[in-house]
Amino acid sequence: ARVAEPLSRLAPISATEAAKLQKLLMQAGYRSHDAAMAFRAIQISLIVAFPCFYMTGYFLNGGSLRNYAILSLFGCAKGFYLPRRILKNKIAKRQQRITWGLADALDLMVVAVEAGLGLNAALNRVGQELKVNHRDLHDELELVNLEIRVGRGREEALRNLAERTGVDDIRSFVALLVQADRYGSSIAKAVRVFAESLRTKRRQRAEQASQKAALKLIFPLTAFLFPVIILVILAPAALKDR
Repeated sequence: ARVAEPLSRLAPISATEAAKLQKLLMQAGYRSHDAAMAFRAIQISLIVAFPCFYMTGYFLNGGSLRNYAILSLFGCAKGFYLPRRILKNKIAKRQQRITWGLADALDLMVVAVEAGLGLNAALNRVGQELKVNHRDLHDELELVNLEIRVGRGREEALRNLAERTGVDDIRSFVALLVQADRYGSSIAKAVRVFAESLRTKRRQRAEQASQKAALKLIFPLTAFLFPVIILVILAPAALKDR
């Protein structure tokens, strides 16, 4: 079963597995229909390339075939997991950029809605204003506007936005817009309240990050700074005794 699972991930036989990979690639910013095929091709190429590299060392330099066989197995595992690791890192970085750009988008949306623009026009205007500073969020809002223009429902387009980004704050924001639009409540007021709560979350996240940074600095300080301080203090006494 453990062997069958990686093989099924490498060459998915179900549409569900392929859809999951396509969703991850969309969250990383790769929207092409051939993105999943390219990802699989890279994965297969690395699975073949790493063992070939290690076995080439055996044929050129000699040595224990068993060691090179073990290295080849590790190469296969590395070739399989390395693309997925890189993909997850790209998704995390892109989601972080979208999260940081959401606060500015909310402020602009409040101004646009209070100026008399409808929700569709406000989304279009906000997307244009974010083109320079927050490119990822601009591209996502552009897709929302394009989906609405081709006739897709606004609620469906907004939910697709949440699925493409995978950001929790975007999901909450989309749910807020859908409820406000469905029940006819004030969009500007709802967005303003959500923007305030988002700022509070960002402040709490910054405080948590600062607290974690203090813990992460303990090891570098203990390993590198304290020995130097002890050396500076004790070295003059040792030299004086000589």
